[in-house]
Amino acid sequence: MFDYRLKVFHTVASRLSFTKASEELNITQPAVTKHIKEIENQLATRLFERKGTSIQLTAAGEILFEYAEKIRGLYRDLEFEINQFNQEHKGKLIVGASTTVAQYVLPEILATFHSYYKDIKIELITHNTEMISALLKEGKIDVGIIEGESQSSYFEYHPFKADEIVLVAKANHPLARKSMNIKDLHQLDLIFREQGSGTQEYIQNRLKEKGIHIEDLTVIMQLGSSESIKNYLLHSECMAFLSISTVLSELKNNTLSIVDIKNFSIERNFHYILPKGEQSELIRLFLKHLSYN
Repeated sequence: MFDYRLKVFHTVASRLSFTKASEELNITQPAVTKHIKEIENQLATRLFERKGTSIQLTAAGEILFEYAEKIRGLYRDLEFEINQFNQEHKGKLIVGASTTVAQYVLPEILATFHSYYKDIKIELITHNTEMISALLKEGKIDVGIIEGESQSSYFEYHPFKADEIVLVAKANHPLARKSMNIKDLHQLDLIFREQGSGTQEYIQNRLKEKGIHIEDLTVIMQLGSSESIKNYLLHSECMAFLSISTVLSELKNNTLSIVDIKNFSIERNFHYILPKGEQSELIRLFLKHLSYN
């Protein structure tokens, strides 16, 4: 029910990119521009201004984005309340999620889902991306939510949340809040996730595209979770690539800091994956909830 033009605006404002919005909405960039122009004409004000190669919200755009967030939430609540009023939902879902998603993205989503559907029991199983894919193939979970990019012909893949992977060090590291060239990675001590991690796979592929191979870097250790890596960084001069979702608290509390790499970024989407074919009503209901978050 969320007005489509407002949805387009909300997506552009969230990503601060017409290109990313067009990819996420699966429409052309000219179509995105057209929707934004229509809203600007209707409100008789500019919503975005260009700063070099990037865009940012105007003061009016900030106000509209604030209200768009509220409207989006109201529509979501309305749909779920009506759906709950008309139908009685009971049952159990087994959700498999890779580590980063399970720890930092899903808890809030699962809590709001439970607030609407208290008779639906959810079991959350956490493993790395490789294992979640294996469990789904074996029918041991109903839906998988992953951070990797390997794809199998057994599944359907659907993006549901944007993410960025950043290079992180402790806040008092000599290079904290500074910029470096990608070739400088060869001079650093690095910590990585274990093989089989979707985040690790994605990092390796993006670095390889820039001619940087993991085997040529100084990898001090591989650890099995983002929490382990963060705590290690606090007590060492090492750096690590981590999802921005995992370090928001540390950045706010100024215990970890992002180290910028010139002309290089690692952006991705978290995906939910399903066996091909018709899905149960409970799975469709859960996926509809995911789409609102």
